[in-house]
Amino acid sequence: MRVAAIDCGTNAIRLLIADVQGDQLTDVVRRMEVVRLGEGVDRTGMLSPAAIERTRVALADYAAEIAAAGAKEIRMCATSASRDASNAQDFRDMVRGVLGVDPEVITGEEEATLSFLGAVKGLDAEGPYLVFDLGGGSTEFVTGTDAVHRAISVDIGCVRMTERHLHDDPPTAAQLAAAERDVTAAVDTALAAVGGRAARTLVGLAGTVTTVAALAHDLPEYDSARIHHSRVGRDAVTRVTADLLRMTVEQRRALPVMHPGRADVIGAGALIMRIIMERSGHSTVIASEHDILDGIAFGLAGN
Repeated sequence: MRVAAIDCGTNAIRLLIADVQGDQLTDVVRRMEVVRLGEGVDRTGMLSPAAIERTRVALADYAAEIAAAGAKEIRMCATSASRDASNAQDFRDMVRGVLGVDPEVITGEEEATLSFLGAVKGLDAEGPYLVFDLGGGSTEFVTGTDAVHRAISVDIGCVRMTERHLHDDPPTAAQLAAAERDVTAAVDTALAAVGGRAARTLVGLAGTVTTVAALAHDLPEYDSARIHHSRVGRDAVTRVTADLLRMTVEQRRALPVMHPGRADVIGAGALIMRIIMERSGHSTVIASEHDILDGIAFGLAGN
């Protein structure tokens, strides 16, 4: 069954067109565009017209690709930014006009469940798992083995923490200390809510995690096949985080594995990742390229 899944988060909008048969998912198209839909939402509480327009342009391109591929079912999930914004109806109207279906503005808990479903299918590791999906506006934490046990979403993400705390380029020591306090409090709350410290395996999702993994492995270019299900140690994450936070945005953008739209927020994302590892007590993390998109696709196919 050919299906199309779209995930619209705070920083990026992503598309997966896939053929799903049972527990097997085969990519037809997998794309990502950084549109920064959530730019300024933490401060203003609204989606800006410019951000909605950037998202519309990317979505129109996706709609054409879905039609050309002949996908039978389409589901678009919109996450943190469109949950928080007071003018989310403007965004929903735009999506309906471009894509022909309504976006589902899902809860953080449903986002966590879909991410877990996508991440653990085919994962050869010991459960129970603690899966974290590190987004632009929020981070989802979920525990479980064959099914979700507990899940929570907390308002820490690479865009939100950058806009809230990391104002200089590179950030100052005082800014980093403030961000670390904010993130640590949220991570401790999340770990207590889901029982994260009792999990046997830590799995990290989304662009921050996979980019940090690529840097830790010293890859000459971004390589999804080498990153997917690779293990990264806590010491390596600590080193990469420190390096990123010492760099300017232009220096980060010059790194061969760095998506240019991620360079200004990757420092905050790496900091969140490092603190999750420290506070959960896990010495390694498995980086997964499969996430909420895969969960949406499996759900469309009835799995």
